[in-house]
Amino acid sequence: MKGIFRKTNYAPGELSTAGKVFTYAALALGLAFFLFPVLWMVFTSLKSLEQIVSEPLSLLPNNWNWSNYVEVFQNHPFGTYLWNTTWYTIVTVCGTVFFSAFIAFGFARFRARGKTFLFAIVLSTMMLPPQVTMIPQYLLFNKIGWVDSYLPLTVPMLAGSAFLIFLLRQFYMGLPKELDEAVTIDGGGYFTIFFRIILPLSFPAMATAAILEFMFRWNDLIGPLIYLNTQDLYPLSLGLANFTAAYAATPWQLLMAASVMAVIPPLVLFFLAQKYFIQGVVISGTKG
Repeated sequence: MKGIFRKTNYAPGELSTAGKVFTYAALALGLAFFLFPVLWMVFTSLKSLEQIVSEPLSLLPNNWNWSNYVEVFQNHPFGTYLWNTTWYTIVTVCGTVFFSAFIAFGFARFRARGKTFLFAIVLSTMMLPPQVTMIPQYLLFNKIGWVDSYLPLTVPMLAGSAFLIFLLRQFYMGLPKELDEAVTIDGGGYFTIFFRIILPLSFPAMATAAILEFMFRWNDLIGPLIYLNTQDLYPLSLGLANFTAAYAATPWQLLMAASVMAVIPPLVLFFLAQKYFIQGVVISGTKG
Protein backbone atom coordinates (compact mmCIF):
# COMPACT_ATOMS: atom_id res chain seq x y z
CA MET A 1 0.00 0.00 0.00
CA LYS A 2 2.91 2.38 0.62
CA GLY A 3 3.97 2.01 -2.99
CA ILE A 4 0.55 2.97 -4.25
CA PHE A 5 -0.04 5.98 -2.01
CA ARG A 6 3.39 7.55 -2.21
CA LYS A 7 3.82 10.93 -0.62
CA THR A 8 4.47 13.80 -2.99
CA ASN A 9 6.22 17.09 -2.27
CA TYR A 10 3.94 19.17 -4.50
CA ALA A 11 1.94 21.97 -2.93
CA PRO A 12 -1.83 22.09 -3.57
CA GLY A 13 -2.41 23.34 -7.11
CA GLU A 14 1.23 22.84 -8.13
CA LEU A 15 1.89 20.89 -11.30
CA SER A 16 4.32 18.02 -11.57
CA THR A 17 7.25 18.14 -13.97
CA ALA A 18 5.30 16.22 -16.61
CA GLY A 19 2.33 18.52 -16.14
CA LYS A 20 4.52 21.60 -16.59
CA VAL A 21 6.08 20.17 -19.74
CA PHE A 22 2.66 19.38 -21.19
CA THR A 23 1.34 22.85 -20.25
CA TYR A 24 4.26 24.70 -21.79
CA ALA A 25 4.13 22.53 -24.91
CA ALA A 26 0.41 23.27 -25.32
CA LEU A 27 1.03 26.99 -24.83
CA ALA A 28 3.89 26.97 -27.34
CA LEU A 29 1.71 25.14 -29.87
CA GLY A 30 -1.11 27.65 -29.37
CA LEU A 31 1.33 30.55 -29.71
CA ALA A 32 2.73 29.14 -32.95
CA PHE A 33 -0.79 28.63 -34.29
CA PHE A 34 -1.78 32.26 -33.72
CA LEU A 35 1.63 33.75 -34.52
CA PHE A 36 2.16 32.02 -37.86
CA PRO A 37 -0.26 34.25 -39.88
CA VAL A 38 1.38 37.34 -38.41
CA LEU A 39 4.85 36.12 -39.36
CA TRP A 40 3.61 35.24 -42.84
CA MET A 41 2.25 38.79 -43.22
CA VAL A 42 5.53 40.33 -42.06
CA PHE A 43 7.69 38.17 -44.34
CA THR A 44 5.36 38.74 -47.30
CA SER A 45 5.69 42.50 -46.81
CA LEU A 46 9.44 42.13 -47.39
CA LYS A 47 9.18 40.06 -50.56
CA SER A 48 9.07 41.18 -54.16
CA LEU A 49 5.90 40.75 -56.18
CA GLU A 50 7.72 38.34 -58.51
CA GLN A 51 8.61 36.01 -55.64
CA ILE A 52 5.07 36.13 -54.26
CA VAL A 53 3.66 35.10 -57.64
CA SER A 54 6.30 32.51 -58.53
CA GLU A 55 6.81 31.04 -55.03
CA PRO A 56 3.49 31.46 -53.19
CA LEU A 57 4.32 28.85 -50.52
CA SER A 58 7.77 30.19 -49.58
CA LEU A 59 7.94 31.76 -46.13
CA LEU A 60 11.20 33.73 -46.11
CA PRO A 61 11.94 36.39 -48.75
CA ASN A 62 14.87 35.87 -51.13
CA ASN A 63 15.71 39.57 -50.90
CA TRP A 64 14.61 41.69 -47.95
CA ASN A 65 12.85 44.59 -49.65
CA TRP A 66 12.50 47.19 -46.88
CA SER A 67 11.69 49.70 -49.60
CA ASN A 68 8.13 48.33 -49.68
CA TYR A 69 7.40 50.27 -46.48
CA VAL A 70 8.79 53.46 -47.99
CA GLU A 71 6.79 52.97 -51.18
CA VAL A 72 3.56 52.71 -49.20
CA PHE A 73 4.06 56.28 -47.96
CA GLN A 74 5.45 57.65 -51.24
CA ASN A 75 2.89 56.31 -53.73
CA HIS A 76 -0.17 56.09 -51.47
CA PRO A 77 -1.86 58.43 -48.97
CA PHE A 78 -1.03 56.04 -46.14
CA GLY A 79 0.05 58.92 -43.92
CA THR A 80 -3.36 60.54 -44.36
CA TYR A 81 -5.11 57.27 -43.52
CA LEU A 82 -2.95 56.89 -40.41
CA TRP A 83 -3.62 60.43 -39.21
CA ASN A 84 -7.38 60.12 -39.79
CA THR A 85 -7.49 56.86 -37.85
CA THR A 86 -5.37 58.24 -35.01
CA TRP A 87 -7.38 61.36 -34.26
CA TYR A 88 -10.72 59.64 -34.89
CA THR A 89 -9.81 56.82 -32.50
CA ILE A 90 -8.51 59.16 -29.78
CA VAL A 91 -11.61 61.39 -29.91
CA THR A 92 -14.08 58.51 -29.85
CA VAL A 93 -12.21 56.59 -27.13
CA CYS A 94 -11.94 59.61 -24.83
CA GLY A 95 -15.56 60.64 -25.41
CA THR A 96 -17.03 57.16 -25.11
CA VAL A 97 -15.08 56.16 -21.99
CA PHE A 98 -15.69 59.44 -20.15
CA PHE A 99 -19.42 59.64 -20.82
CA SER A 100 -19.87 55.91 -20.21
CA ALA A 101 -18.19 56.38 -16.83
CA PHE A 102 -20.41 59.39 -16.08
CA ILE A 103 -23.60 57.49 -16.95
CA ALA A 104 -22.43 54.39 -15.07
CA PHE A 105 -21.80 56.55 -12.00
CA GLY A 106 -25.41 57.69 -12.11
CA PHE A 107 -26.73 54.15 -12.36
CA ALA A 108 -24.46 52.95 -9.54
CA ARG A 109 -24.82 55.81 -7.04
CA PHE A 110 -28.06 57.72 -7.65
CA ARG A 111 -31.32 56.78 -5.94
CA ALA A 112 -34.07 57.40 -8.46
CA ARG A 113 -37.40 55.82 -9.21
CA GLY A 114 -37.23 53.68 -12.39
CA LYS A 115 -33.43 53.47 -12.38
CA THR A 116 -33.45 49.71 -12.81
CA PHE A 117 -35.89 49.94 -15.70
CA LEU A 118 -33.75 52.55 -17.47
CA PHE A 119 -30.65 50.43 -16.97
CA ALA A 120 -32.49 47.45 -18.48
CA ILE A 121 -33.34 49.59 -21.52
CA VAL A 122 -29.66 50.52 -21.89
CA LEU A 123 -28.65 46.86 -21.74
CA SER A 124 -31.38 45.90 -24.21
CA THR A 125 -29.68 48.05 -26.87
CA MET A 126 -26.84 45.51 -26.84
CA MET A 127 -29.26 42.90 -28.16
CA LEU A 128 -30.03 44.92 -31.30
CA PRO A 129 -27.73 44.03 -34.19
CA PRO A 130 -26.21 47.11 -35.87
CA GLN A 131 -27.87 46.14 -39.16
CA VAL A 132 -31.25 47.02 -37.63
CA THR A 133 -30.35 50.65 -36.90
CA MET A 134 -27.97 51.18 -39.81
CA ILE A 135 -30.50 52.45 -42.36
CA PRO A 136 -32.51 54.71 -40.00
CA GLN A 137 -29.31 56.30 -38.71
CA TYR A 138 -28.03 56.91 -42.22
CA LEU A 139 -31.31 58.54 -43.27
CA LEU A 140 -31.21 60.77 -40.20
CA PHE A 141 -27.61 61.87 -40.65
CA ASN A 142 -28.12 62.36 -44.38
CA LYS A 143 -31.15 64.57 -43.64
CA ILE A 144 -29.13 66.90 -41.41
CA GLY A 145 -26.14 66.97 -43.80
CA TRP A 146 -23.63 64.99 -41.76
CA VAL A 147 -22.78 62.39 -44.43
CA ASP A 148 -19.19 62.49 -45.74
CA SER A 149 -17.90 63.76 -42.40
CA TYR A 150 -16.83 62.28 -39.08
CA LEU A 151 -19.80 63.76 -37.21
CA PRO A 152 -21.94 60.58 -37.47
CA LEU A 153 -18.99 58.58 -36.14
CA THR A 154 -18.07 60.85 -33.21
CA VAL A 155 -21.14 62.77 -31.95
CA PRO A 156 -23.22 59.64 -31.05
CA MET A 157 -20.33 58.54 -28.83
CA LEU A 158 -21.32 61.30 -26.39
CA ALA A 159 -24.14 58.99 -25.29
CA GLY A 160 -21.63 56.35 -24.19
CA SER A 161 -21.55 52.63 -24.92
CA ALA A 162 -24.00 50.17 -23.36
CA PHE A 163 -21.31 47.56 -22.75
CA LEU A 164 -18.89 50.04 -21.18
CA ILE A 165 -21.68 51.47 -19.02
CA PHE A 166 -22.42 47.97 -17.75
CA LEU A 167 -18.71 47.23 -17.18
CA LEU A 168 -18.03 50.44 -15.25
CA ARG A 169 -21.28 50.24 -13.27
CA GLN A 170 -20.21 46.83 -11.96
CA PHE A 171 -16.95 48.34 -10.78
CA TYR A 172 -18.57 51.40 -9.16
CA MET A 173 -21.03 49.24 -7.23
CA GLY A 174 -18.07 47.51 -5.62
CA LEU A 175 -16.69 50.78 -4.21
CA PRO A 176 -17.77 51.53 -0.61
CA LYS A 177 -20.49 54.16 -0.35
CA GLU A 178 -18.87 55.47 2.82
CA LEU A 179 -16.57 57.43 0.49
CA ASP A 180 -19.58 59.27 -0.93
CA GLU A 181 -20.91 59.99 2.55
CA ALA A 182 -17.56 61.39 3.66
CA VAL A 183 -17.48 63.79 0.72
CA THR A 184 -21.10 64.81 1.37
CA ILE A 185 -20.31 65.57 5.03
CA ASP A 186 -17.46 67.83 3.88
CA GLY A 187 -19.89 69.74 1.67
CA GLY A 188 -19.08 68.12 -1.68
CA GLY A 189 -21.67 67.20 -4.28
CA TYR A 190 -21.99 64.49 -6.88
CA PHE A 191 -19.51 66.14 -9.24
CA THR A 192 -16.92 66.24 -6.46
CA ILE A 193 -17.56 62.57 -5.70
CA PHE A 194 -17.20 61.63 -9.35
CA PHE A 195 -14.09 63.66 -10.22
CA ARG A 196 -12.24 63.47 -6.90
CA ILE A 197 -13.13 59.96 -5.69
CA ILE A 198 -14.62 57.73 -8.38
CA LEU A 199 -12.39 58.58 -11.37
CA PRO A 200 -9.03 58.13 -9.55
CA LEU A 201 -10.17 54.79 -8.10
CA SER A 202 -11.55 53.49 -11.40
CA PHE A 203 -8.35 53.73 -13.43
CA PRO A 204 -8.02 49.93 -14.04
CA ALA A 205 -11.65 49.62 -15.15
CA MET A 206 -11.44 52.70 -17.38
CA ALA A 207 -8.17 51.43 -18.86
CA THR A 208 -9.95 48.20 -19.78
CA ALA A 209 -12.82 50.15 -21.33
CA ALA A 210 -10.38 52.36 -23.25
CA ILE A 211 -8.48 49.38 -24.66
CA LEU A 212 -11.67 47.64 -25.79
CA GLU A 213 -12.97 50.82 -27.41
CA PHE A 214 -9.60 51.52 -29.03
CA MET A 215 -9.50 48.09 -30.64
CA PHE A 216 -13.03 48.52 -31.99
CA ARG A 217 -12.55 52.04 -33.36
CA TRP A 218 -9.11 51.38 -34.84
CA ASN A 219 -10.45 48.43 -36.84
CA ASP A 220 -13.88 49.91 -37.59
CA LEU A 221 -14.78 49.48 -41.25
CA ILE A 222 -18.59 49.54 -41.45
CA GLY A 223 -19.03 53.05 -40.03
CA PRO A 224 -16.51 54.81 -42.32
CA LEU A 225 -17.69 52.73 -45.27
CA ILE A 226 -21.25 54.01 -44.83
CA TYR A 227 -20.65 57.68 -44.06
CA LEU A 228 -17.35 58.62 -45.77
CA ASN A 229 -17.09 59.20 -49.51
CA THR A 230 -13.99 61.40 -49.85
CA GLN A 231 -10.68 59.56 -50.01
CA ASP A 232 -8.91 62.21 -47.93
CA LEU A 233 -11.20 61.28 -45.02
CA TYR A 234 -10.59 57.53 -45.18
CA PRO A 235 -9.21 55.81 -42.07
CA LEU A 236 -6.80 52.87 -42.29
CA SER A 237 -9.51 50.23 -42.41
CA LEU A 238 -11.25 51.79 -45.39
CA GLY A 239 -7.99 52.81 -47.04
CA LEU A 240 -6.68 49.23 -46.92
CA ALA A 241 -9.98 47.92 -48.25
CA ASN A 242 -9.61 50.19 -51.29
CA PHE A 243 -5.84 49.77 -51.53
CA THR A 244 -5.95 47.69 -54.73
CA ALA A 245 -8.43 49.92 -56.58
CA ALA A 246 -5.68 51.69 -58.56
CA TYR A 247 -3.96 48.46 -59.66
CA ALA A 248 -4.77 45.93 -62.32
CA ALA A 249 -3.07 43.26 -60.19
CA THR A 250 -2.97 43.29 -56.42
CA PRO A 251 0.44 44.47 -55.07
CA TRP A 252 0.52 41.98 -52.22
CA GLN A 253 3.89 43.15 -50.89
CA LEU A 254 2.61 46.73 -50.46
CA LEU A 255 -0.71 45.60 -49.03
CA MET A 256 1.05 43.44 -46.45
CA ALA A 257 3.46 46.27 -45.57
CA ALA A 258 0.53 48.63 -44.99
CA SER A 259 -1.25 45.95 -42.96
CA VAL A 260 1.79 45.43 -40.73
CA MET A 261 1.98 49.13 -39.95
CA ALA A 262 -1.76 49.21 -39.27
CA VAL A 263 -1.48 46.32 -36.79
CA ILE A 264 1.49 47.67 -34.81
CA PRO A 265 -0.30 50.40 -32.74
CA PRO A 266 -3.00 48.09 -31.27
CA LEU A 267 -0.39 45.43 -30.46
CA VAL A 268 1.90 47.93 -28.76
CA LEU A 269 -0.99 49.40 -26.77
CA PHE A 270 -2.19 46.01 -25.61
CA PHE A 271 1.25 44.80 -24.51
CA LEU A 272 1.94 48.04 -22.65
CA ALA A 273 -1.45 48.08 -20.91
CA GLN A 274 -2.19 44.37 -20.54
CA LYS A 275 -1.66 44.51 -16.76
CA TYR A 276 -4.38 47.14 -16.38
CA PHE A 277 -6.59 45.33 -18.88
CA ILE A 278 -6.50 42.03 -16.97
CA GLN A 279 -6.83 43.79 -13.62
CA GLY A 280 -9.83 45.80 -14.80
CA VAL A 281 -11.60 42.75 -16.23
CA VAL A 282 -11.08 40.77 -13.01
CA ILE A 283 -12.22 43.61 -10.73
CA SER A 284 -15.24 44.58 -12.86
CA GLY A 285 -16.33 40.97 -13.22
CA THR A 286 -16.15 40.07 -9.54
CA LYS A 287 -17.60 43.15 -7.90
CA GLY A 288 -21.15 44.43 -7.86
